[in-house]
Amino acid sequence: MAPNWIRHLCTVAHHRRLVRRHCFRVGLYRQGLTHDLSKYSPAEFWTGARYYQGDRSPNDAERREKGYSLAWLHHKGRNRHHLEYWIDYAPDGGHAMAGMRMPDRYVVEMFCDRMAASKTYRGALYSDRDAYDYYMRSQGHYILHPEVRELLERLLVMLKDEGEDRTFAYIRREVLKKR
Repeated sequence: MAPNWIRHLCTVAHHRRLVRRHCFRVGLYRQGLTHDLSKYSPAEFWTGARYYQGDRSPNDAERREKGYSLAWLHHKGRNRHHLEYWIDYAPDGGHAMAGMRMPDRYVVEMFCDRMAASKTYRGALYSDRDAYDYYMRSQGHYILHPEVRELLERLLVMLKDEGEDRTFAYIRREVLKKR
C-alpha cells in the first residue's frame, strides 16, 4: 500500500479534477483551475497526509486529536467557496456572528465542491442525493446568509431530484447568466 502522503495527494488531485470538471460545465474556468490550491501548502498538505483516512476529511481526525484543526483554519481562510470564509460580525453592530452574502459564483463553486467531495468519498456508492443528505445532516449549525442558504439548498435539491445535467444547465442559464 502506498504511503499516506501519496494516497492523500491522489485524493486531493481526484477531488480537484472533479471540481474542475463541474466548474467548467457551468463556465467558472478560473475557479475550476484554482480550486483548493491551498491544499498543496505545507500547512494543509502535511496535516492531510498525517491524518489521512480515505473516506472523510483528515481535518476531522486532526480536530478530534487536538481539539481544533490548523489545516482547516488555514484552508477556510483562503478559499472563498467555503461558507466559513464569509462569517463576520453582523452589520447591525450587535456583535453577533452572521453569514455574509456570498457572490453567486462562490456559492456555485461551493455546490460543485460538495458534489465532488461526495463523489470522492462515496466512490462507486455515489448518488445525486449524497451532497443533499450530507448538507441536511449538518445544515442546522451552518451560519449562512439567507440568500446563500436558499440558493445552495435549491441547487442541492435540484441535483437530488433532477440530476447533474439539468442542474448545471440551470446554473448556467439562471444563476450565472448575469456574468
